[in-house]
Amino acid sequence: MPHERTHAERYSHADLVDVASRYYLQGETMDAIGSHLRISRSTVSRMLAQARADQIVRITVSDDSVTRPGLVADIDAAFGVHAHLVPVRPGVSSRERLDAVARVAAHHLVDLVADDSVVGVAWGTTLGAVARRLPMSQRSGVRVVQLNGAASSSSSGIAHTEAVIGGVASAFNASVRYFPVPAFFDRASTKDALWTERSVASIVDLQRTCTVAVFGVGAPVGEVPSQVWISDHLDQADRTQLAADDVVGDVCTVLLRADGTWADLPINQRASGPSPDDLRRIDRRLCIVAGPSKAPALLAALRAGVMTDLVVDELTARKVCEIARIRS
Repeated sequence: MPHERTHAERYSHADLVDVASRYYLQGETMDAIGSHLRISRSTVSRMLAQARADQIVRITVSDDSVTRPGLVADIDAAFGVHAHLVPVRPGVSSRERLDAVARVAAHHLVDLVADDSVVGVAWGTTLGAVARRLPMSQRSGVRVVQLNGAASSSSSGIAHTEAVIGGVASAFNASVRYFPVPAFFDRASTKDALWTERSVASIVDLQRTCTVAVFGVGAPVGEVPSQVWISDHLDQADRTQLAADDVVGDVCTVLLRADGTWADLPINQRASGPSPDDLRRIDRRLCIVAGPSKAPALLAALRAGVMTDLVVDELTARKVCEIARIRS
């Protein structure tokens, strides 16, 4: 962590790279950097000036400016989304990659949430990282609602959902409605019956009024595990059938094939989350993805049309284009 210094003193190369990366590549404000590193805003400004003088910023940013715009344009044109790419330095760990994406996504979510918004939030590892990075924002009348259930045969899911959903609600000084149902029901008929109960129906009705939704994508394998796939939400019979059905991931616990189809998968009749059709009724839908192992699942979600906005690391975006045979 850099310390406050006089104008004549110089900062270490590592400190300059850290601050410059946070500001230029990860989208943090000077105030946010100062708060995180416990230094003043003026110190951050001096460090950025020194980084420019030492040509640290020139090398990093010039490479990014050459490669990113075409990639963004290709993704936007192919899928009709507003893509925001997060450059991540080569060799970083999967957790560092996730944190870099979460930082940028948190700022985009703040921009999407206005007074009186109804914000639908899915749970998961990625959203947990975003919730931890959300700054406190002055909003009034915001309501946050959990989009999909989290309970399984061995866990209520309360601890995880409170950290994620509650964290988002706290950042916007919002009221919160949790969704105390399983991620997947054992039988579709049980779900259908429960959806008629007033306590559950009132939450489903609130979900339908969402003006903003925020979610990630789950994948069977990955550098950072997807909660749906590593827990006991799916039994072995489910996993075997999903593999046979060419399922590559999920959005809000609704499973997707590689081509983006989902409606005829029997397991989705038991899923508690909103379908792609339900999500498309929401005006702004922010999807957040980190890690190239999630590229097939992200491509499926793009093909299903579930998002209007995407925050993703650049390596994963390139992998999506490669799989989809888009020119970037």
